[in-house]
Amino acid sequence: MNELPQEIKQTYIIAIIVMLLFVVFIIMMVFIYNKRQLIQQQEIKIKESEFQNQLLQKKLKRQKAIQLERERISQDMHDDLGAGISAIKLQAEFLKHKIQEEGYAEDLDAIVSTSEDMNLAMREILWSLNSQNDTIGNFIEYTSVYVERFLDKTDIHLQLNSTIIEKKTNLPVKARRNLFLAVKEAVHNVYKHSQAKNIDVQFEQTENYFKIAVIDDGIGLSDTIKKGNGLTNISLRMENIEGRFEVIPTEFGTHLCFQYFFND
Repeated sequence: MNELPQEIKQTYIIAIIVMLLFVVFIIMMVFIYNKRQLIQQQEIKIKESEFQNQLLQKKLKRQKAIQLERERISQDMHDDLGAGISAIKLQAEFLKHKIQEEGYAEDLDAIVSTSEDMNLAMREILWSLNSQNDTIGNFIEYTSVYVERFLDKTDIHLQLNSTIIEKKTNLPVKARRNLFLAVKEAVHNVYKHSQAKNIDVQFEQTENYFKIAVIDDGIGLSDTIKKGNGLTNISLRMENIEGRFEVIPTEFGTHLCFQYFFND
């Protein structure tokens, strides 16, 4: 077989070299394109990260501003309203001793009682506004003291039980206030309607929720109480914090359960 002419061989070699160069060029272009894409994706991620950081900083600033405003309102209420309510109470007590007529005495007793109720309500609002109280541990402590003091002058025996994972777990002000008012309403209902001799208030925390149970050994819930404003208000308060309110069936007494679910 005759060998190919030298010129044809050179042509084939040049063609192969050109093809190889073209392939190398294509590979380089693909590599450069991919690298640019990777750089662009990284730049996009960096910009997104910077944007998220800016949003986070703005959110933190808003939270800080809200916290400072809460503290300012608390201080103003304590200094102004608290002093005013105390002054009204002292003046009413002074007049009560000065004026001996029975009709005036009853009116002044009503003023003193109203002042005490307003002072208590103000302290509850101040507690709910104070950001330093936004923990489960503080909530349990405050609620337990309130229930103990409320039932102290009654014949109802109180039992407190607590199963808590971490006392410093955050409990937002909205959840804290609605849970407290729900428990307060439940305890008041026990005192007014249940004829109970014992009441058990239980606090339980898991990784997913915070649960409070109010259990008594009274006569149970009548139809009037079930349809009344008390349980309706409790249900609305738990709905406000996306929680759950249940009346647990029991043979004797009443078992109320409140659950607040932690955000992921």
